[in-house]
Amino acid sequence: MAEKLILTPGEARLEDLRRIYREDVIVSIDEACKPRVDAAAAIVANAASADQPVYGINTGFGKLASTRIPAQQTSQLQRNLILSHCCGVGDALPRDVVRLIIVMKMLSLGRGASGVRWQIVERLQTLLHLDLIPIIPAQGSVGASGDLAPLAHLTAVMIGEGHARFQDESMPAAKALQAAGLEPLELGPKEGLGMINGTQVSAALALAGLFNAWSLAQTALISGALTTDALMGSTRPFRPEIHALRGQKGQIDAAQSLRSLLDGSAIRESHRANDERVQDPYSLRCQPQVMGACLDQLRQVAQMLEIESNAVTDNPIVVIEDGSILSGGNFHAEPVAFGADQCALAITEIGSIAERRIATTVDPAQNFGLPAFISPDPGLNSGFMIAEVTAAALMAENKQRATPCSIDSTPTSANQEDHVSMACHAARRLGEMNHNLANIIAIELMISTQGIEFRAPVKTSQHLQQVMQTVRAQVTPLEGDRYLADDIAAIKQLVVERSIITSPGTIDLLPKLAP
Repeated sequence: MAEKLILTPGEARLEDLRRIYREDVIVSIDEACKPRVDAAAAIVANAASADQPVYGINTGFGKLASTRIPAQQTSQLQRNLILSHCCGVGDALPRDVVRLIIVMKMLSLGRGASGVRWQIVERLQTLLHLDLIPIIPAQGSVGASGDLAPLAHLTAVMIGEGHARFQDESMPAAKALQAAGLEPLELGPKEGLGMINGTQVSAALALAGLFNAWSLAQTALISGALTTDALMGSTRPFRPEIHALRGQKGQIDAAQSLRSLLDGSAIRESHRANDERVQDPYSLRCQPQVMGACLDQLRQVAQMLEIESNAVTDNPIVVIEDGSILSGGNFHAEPVAFGADQCALAITEIGSIAERRIATTVDPAQNFGLPAFISPDPGLNSGFMIAEVTAAALMAENKQRATPCSIDSTPTSANQEDHVSMACHAARRLGEMNHNLANIIAIELMISTQGIEFRAPVKTSQHLQQVMQTVRAQVTPLEGDRYLADDIAAIKQLVVERSIITSPGTIDLLPKLAP
């Protein structure tokens, strides 16, 4: 039976969100927040029937904010808002991302500053419990004012419009609600606006990108350790004294992991004396510095996203302490855009240094006695020659995608929304970038595993031998040229499923995203 998780708005932890993304936990909101939600909803209801115009409650939206809406039309106003904003295009967002979006919207509304009724929070919770997942097109948000189009597609399902997946079938939302025994909701004052103003889509995509990037960073430390031994590299650059003197936490952690992974390697001991090389290439020697900087970047993003996941990011905001309704700009997703750009840089650099290790390993001029392209019979066979080219292509593609999105902006909504964050596609691109990185790491795992096998009978550490066994359970050694695409795909799947980092005893040697 799926585990239950009760979240308190404002207090959800990063690890809670990771579990929701990775596992089918049953998520509920702590009902202790209901009085605040009810209080804010009462303030909005009073404002809707009052004479004074209040943005989004009894006025139009955006450039139409000066248009006054009569009290009897406020419900129609909210419904029209949702339908008019359902303009998303592109592929549907994955189920695990949509679940995160729903949870973060519940957390935001549950803070009691949005003015929606408790019924809205309950309906979002019910969608999760029934696994009735709105179909949300991935494209159409500029990250301000909120993720309008994608969140409109989420809200549309609640009112019986749009499309959803229910019981493994895509269907019109009205049919899905009927099959689940639910009635479409009628939105009250500000409830449509409260649903579509917010950064939850951008933040959910960024969280997905972050969680996967962190697992890939951990895996790259393992593949880097394997390559270090395959190339008979030195572990002296990983000694703690070096990294303590610099003081960067990520660097210290990366060096510790590399030392632990290589501890007990007979290959390392075999060349401590009489090694003609003075220093290794940077892609080996500077792994702690490069990987550590990437770990620090990802941890910084994690801190920001944990805060954003608990934030109230719609507009206007209701202050129940004094009854005021404040128009502001918390919907602007600039923090998420910056964070997504930071993630993109880290993903790119992890792939960049891994590709350089791959290139060194297949190069007979640099690989310290290994055969060319790690083939037992180079010349007749090309070995891993083009696998390295593939890694280079993927690295270049990620470099191009790492161009910052947050520095781009274009005015929208008749220049009312004249500066936007572009956070949504900044975060969405992380998915493809992570897939590219997973393939690069898969290629390094295959090549470094075969490289270590060429050092037999001398063996690597016990930890790395276990990793090699995991690789060899999927692909056999490359003796003669064969169709390699399937091999790369099989090892990439191991990487994506985190099978490499969860090898017995290995996960404890790797850095943690959060304490």
